Amino acid sequence: MPTKKVLYEGKAKQLVKGPNKDTLIQIFKDDATAYNKKKHKIFKSKGVLNNKISEHIMLLLTSKKIPTHFVKRINDREQLIKKCEIIPIEFVVRNVASGSICSRLGIKDGLKLKRPLLEYYLKEDSLDDPIVSRDHLELFGWATKKEIEKIDQMSLKINHCLINHFKKKGITLVDFKIEFGRLSSNKKKIVLADEISPDSCRLWDNKSKTKLDKDVFRKGLGNLIDAYEEVASRLGIVH
Repeated sequence: MPTKKVLYEGKAKQLVKGPNKDTLIQIFKDDATAYNKKKHKIFKSKGVLNNKISEHIMLLLTSKKIPTHFVKRINDREQLIKKCEIIPIEFVVRNVASGSICSRLGIKDGLKLKRPLLEYYLKEDSLDDPIVSRDHLELFGWATKKEIEKIDQMSLKINHCLINHFKKKGITLVDFKIEFGRLSSNKKKIVLADEISPDSCRLWDNKSKTKLDKDVFRKGLGNLIDAYEEVASRLGIVH
């Protein structure tokens, strides 16, 4: 069969045409990148693990009445998704201080925050994804005030669901980044898009604080696949 034309290629995924005009197929690659691809390596089966973990989480959120672009997992690497116009912002939710917020503000790594912190980053690799404010989003037309309010509410609900879900598995949800889009079939409908996986979350073992996410690769802390397989195992996806 001929290879389908790639419509979009990101650091860890590709998008190709779906079976109809309002769908796409999202393909998970084995690439691991950090620091806007300044660090890059291929890990066999990473895409398979992320596909299955993201499917698990999307189904969980769907059961909690959170609208997503996810339709179904097609195979080990591919998902059928609803086509969206992606809002060019990474929405970050932090429960524990780690990563860029610590270096940016001199905050102690591992500090538990009094409440979830919402942050917004412009998706632009050439600018190293700068942090922006809600006013920036509205002023430059990236999202309307109503859309931002909706996304904030959805982000906090997603956070609440995932904190509890991971906690039961002995995992602390430190932070995560998510993306949202407007459905092609209904531009007024905002849905969770992209993926939620160890690529986009910081996940620590509750007791040992061992890192079970992309920081293993980012900071050279061990075998990335072992960490991702541990998350998948605790979620009951692989054994």
